[in-house]
Amino acid sequence: MTIFHPKLDHNGKKVPLYHPSTDSHPEAWLGADRIATVTPGGWMPKSLNGVPFAPWKDAPKTLAEWENVPGQMDDLEEPALVVGVGKHAAAGVVVEEPDGRVWVIHPSNAFGGYKATFPKGTIEDDEDLSFQAVAIKEAFEESGLQIAITGYLKDVDRSTSVCRYYRARRVGGTPSDCGWESQAVSLVPAAKLYSVLNRSVDHPLAAMVGAG
Repeated sequence: MTIFHPKLDHNGKKVPLYHPSTDSHPEAWLGADRIATVTPGGWMPKSLNGVPFAPWKDAPKTLAEWENVPGQMDDLEEPALVVGVGKHAAAGVVVEEPDGRVWVIHPSNAFGGYKATFPKGTIEDDEDLSFQAVAIKEAFEESGLQIAITGYLKDVDRSTSVCRYYRARRVGGTPSDCGWESQAVSLVPAAKLYSVLNRSVDHPLAAMVGAG
């Protein structure tokens, strides 16, 4: 029997999951040395590290709302993003927990060859959003988390884009509410990130937050 993601894609179509992920045992969420995974609609503890898990009910719905989304760091000094010919600009985020773990998403059907990666997305010319706003938006859409930017991390030259990455912390939301682009979300001890992130392009980011 085919399993579908509970959320429809941007065309309003069902998304089949050919190799569905599975939820971790509830105890995994409580151990800072454990990898914990949740699928869309899966079980979550009520809170972790003092921050509740609950859907972000008043998340922005319009471009104007996303432009002014809370969580942006107005006084953050950032270098200019240099994008080469044939590539587009993107923004992403590495979301860290106080217990030393880091959030990663599992793209549906390992899209792009990624079994796990950090949330990121294209900066669309017609949207006129800041890099930080795009990073917050993508984090919510792909992981279900509401985040606040805590700093600049690194600009990464990827296959089709140059992506600006930020560090961030979770301030709300829940990964069980992730969008159709992700078939699961995991919380991974920083030291174990290399074992989860299957594409080496993500490893320099992982190293900067404690991998290895």
